[in-house]
Amino acid sequence: MKHKRNSTTVQIPADGVELPGILMIPGHARGLVIFAHGTGSSRLSPRNQYVAGVLNDAGIATLLFDLLTPEEDQTYENRFNIDLLTDRLAAATRWTMGFSQTKDLRLGYFGASTGAASALRDAVQFPAEIRAVVSRGGRPDLAMDVLQNVEAPALLIVGGCDYEVIKLNQKAYDQLHRARERELAIVDEATHLFEEPGTLEEAARLAKEWFLKFLR
Repeated sequence: MKHKRNSTTVQIPADGVELPGILMIPGHARGLVIFAHGTGSSRLSPRNQYVAGVLNDAGIATLLFDLLTPEEDQTYENRFNIDLLTDRLAAATRWTMGFSQTKDLRLGYFGASTGAASALRDAVQFPAEIRAVVSRGGRPDLAMDVLQNVEAPALLIVGGCDYEVIKLNQKAYDQLHRARERELAIVDEATHLFEEPGTLEEAARLAKEWFLKFLR
């Protein structure tokens, strides 16, 4: 059953700047998933918007927002500044905790590419608040120094043809000792961006099931 959606354009304050976001809250939302997109992407990423739509249809609220301002994004190094991206995701997390429409919702993170590293780092910063983390085609290895402290259930989704990233995710998975639950899911025939027919749909289904399990 699809839930009625309520879409709101928001501005998230962080480090003296305002980051635009899209907040989607379906009726009787069961939780809120904050998206951390990958390098060079934005809140308008069609892949993340697709996954967000699948979550919304399952009764899960979503927040997609820009981790960098347009000016900051012009500096290529900022796209790989994991510390900066982690701080921005933390700012968005604190904002949702204080926003009237989201403050009572259980929180999860969905990270793609480099955004997965920020999501896992912030899961350590907010151990009581972040109930689940999903990485799609992510680089959790960029958070290797903190993975042993992640307590939130973590699902790492990787394309079956994304060979180097599979190796990096396997190394990261092995470090997730304290996670209450962990899983490495390989989507057959998918490359890094999950552009092959049916592969993004499968990744979204896996993410939906994970969040439904842990955001109840």
